Amino acid sequence: MAAHFGRRLRKGAATTAVAAVAVAALSASQAPGATGEDQGRHEAAGAATPAPDTATGGDATGSSPYYTDLPPLNSPNPSPSSAIGTPVSRGEAEAGIPATVLDAYKKAETELRAAKPGCNLPWQLLAAIGKVESGQARGGRVDANGTTLGRILGPQLDGNGFALIPDTDHGAYDGNSRYDQAVGPLQFIPSTWAWAGRDGNADGKKDPNNVYDAALAAGHYLCRNDWDMSTDHGLHSAILSYNNSQDYLNLVLNWLQYYRKGSHSVPDGTGTVPSHRSDHGDRGTRPGRTPTPSEPPRTTPHSEPRPNPGHPGGGGESPRPTPPKPPTPTPPVPPTPPPTNTDIVDHLEDAGTADLTTMAGHAFTERIGTRAETKAGKSVGKVRVRFTITGDTDATFTGGETVATVATDAKGLALAPALQAGEKTGDFKVTAAVVGRPVKGVDYTATVTARAADTLVRTGDTPLTCAPGAEFADQVEVKATYKAAVADKVAATATLIKSATDATENDKGPYFKDADGKPVRTLTGLLTDDKGLLKLPKLYADDTSGTFLLRITTTGGATLTVELKVAVPAAPSDSPSPSGSAS
Repeated sequence: MAAHFGRRLRKGAATTAVAAVAVAALSASQAPGATGEDQGRHEAAGAATPAPDTATGGDATGSSPYYTDLPPLNSPNPSPSSAIGTPVSRGEAEAGIPATVLDAYKKAETELRAAKPGCNLPWQLLAAIGKVESGQARGGRVDANGTTLGRILGPQLDGNGFALIPDTDHGAYDGNSRYDQAVGPLQFIPSTWAWAGRDGNADGKKDPNNVYDAALAAGHYLCRNDWDMSTDHGLHSAILSYNNSQDYLNLVLNWLQYYRKGSHSVPDGTGTVPSHRSDHGDRGTRPGRTPTPSEPPRTTPHSEPRPNPGHPGGGGESPRPTPPKPPTPTPPVPPTPPPTNTDIVDHLEDAGTADLTTMAGHAFTERIGTRAETKAGKSVGKVRVRFTITGDTDATFTGGETVATVATDAKGLALAPALQAGEKTGDFKVTAAVVGRPVKGVDYTATVTARAADTLVRTGDTPLTCAPGAEFADQVEVKATYKAAVADKVAATATLIKSATDATENDKGPYFKDADGKPVRTLTGLLTDDKGLLKLPKLYADDTSGTFLLRITTTGGATLTVELKVAVPAAPSDSPSPSGSAS
C-alpha cells in the first residue's frame, strides 16, 4: 500500500482484539524456548517485540483493511508422501505461493541485493506482506505477465472508518476521482505509487496491478531509509512504515517466520485466500469487491379470483388486489467531509533554505525546508508535501529515491531528506508541492560542482635523480585532500614545465612515455583513487643534464611542484698507493 500521513483509526475492535489475542498465542507458541518443533531455536530478526518509532510520514497503508488470518501452527513443509488427489494439511496449503507471485518476490529480492545490499531484504518478507494485503494477489489470479485479473482495490479513503485522502490520480489507478483507494496486490495508494512505482518486469510501464512492479516497489519502499532487514530494529521499522500498527507488525512477522520455515510453488489461481479482515471482512468480502445490495423483498402472489355468490347472476368475481409497489431505494447521500488541513493550505513558502551546493559524490550539508501556510500566512501542520528532483542529474535523496513525501510538523515545516550528489555536475531542480491540492509550490535550485582538492603533498621524500638517458628509480606519488579530508576521484594534470615562472611545457629534459613508447611531457585525465592517492607513470631522462620541474595541478586549485635532477654520476676517486716504496 502507499504512504500517507495519519494514524490508522482503531476500527473493527472486536475482530482486531480477537486477532491480537490469536497473534499473541501464536507468537508465544513459536518463540524461543517454546515447546514443539521450534524448541531450542535461537532468536533471529523477526521476533515480535514492541514497535519502535517509525520515520516521519506515518504508515504506508492508507488505513485500508488487511487480512488477519494467522498462519497454521504446524510446519509448512509439504509431506514427501503427498501426491495428487491426496488431501494436504492446512500447513501445506497455506505454504503454497502461486508460481508467478513467488517469482516476482524472488526477482525483487535479487534486484534489491544489487541496488541496496545493506538492506538485506528477504523475499519471505514480501510474501508475508503480500499474504496480509491481498492473499497473494487473490490466490495468484494473474496473467502470464504478472498483472492481476481485475483490479484489487481497498475501500475508498473517505474518512469513514479509514483515513481521509482526497483523489490524487484523477482515478487513473483506482477508478475513483473523488477519493483515493489502495491498488494492487501490495495495496499502494496512488499518491505513493507516483514516486515509489517501479518497472519490475521491464515492459516500460509502472503498474501497481502488476505483481512484478508492485513487489519491486514494495522492496524499495521498505529499504528506503537505510533500514537493515537482518536486524530487529530495521525489520520492525520497515514493516511499521507499511502499516503503523503493532497488530499488523506481529501478524507480518508471524507469516515471515512461517515462510522462512518452508514454502512451495503452486499453479497460478490455486492459492488459498484468507477470509478475515481487520474491518470485520470475515464475511467473504475482499479488497476491491463491494457487497451486492440486498434485493427488495418480493411480494407474495395473490390467489386466483373466486366467484362471488352474493353478486347478482352468481358469476361475479372479487376485485383483484393491486400488488404493492416495492419502494425505490434512495441512494444514501455521502456526508460532506469537514475541511482537512490540506484543504486550508493556500501556498508553500521557503523556510530559510541555505545555498544548496556540493561536490560530485558528496552529500549536501544543507537540507530543504518548506512551510505550508494559509492565505493569511498561518502555518498548517499535518500536510503532506512531496519533494521531486528533476533535471539532467543523478542526484537523489538519501536512500536513492528522487521523490520524497514528508508531513509538515506542528509549525507547518516539512524538512526534505538530505540530498546526495551523483557524478554529474551542473544544476538541478527540487520542487515542493502539496499532495492532493494544486496550490503554489516552491522550486529550489541545487548545484553539483566537480570534485576538488585544495592540497597536494608527496607521499615520500626521496630525492628524484637519474643519469642522462636513464630512468628515474622512484615514481612520483602524491596525496590530495580537501579541507583536510581525502579528495577522491579528483581530476589532475601533470606537466614538465620550463621554470617556476614559466608553466609552459618543456621541450627537453625528463619525460613520460605514451602507449607507443614516444616521449610526452604532459599527462591529462588523471584521477586520484578512493584514498586520494595518485601515482604517476615512470619518468625517463634524455641526454640533457640539469634541474627540471614537474608541476601537478587538480580541480579546485591544488598545485604541487616537484624537483627532478638529471646528472652524470660522479666518477669514483683513485685508490691510494700503498705506503712505502720498492727497493
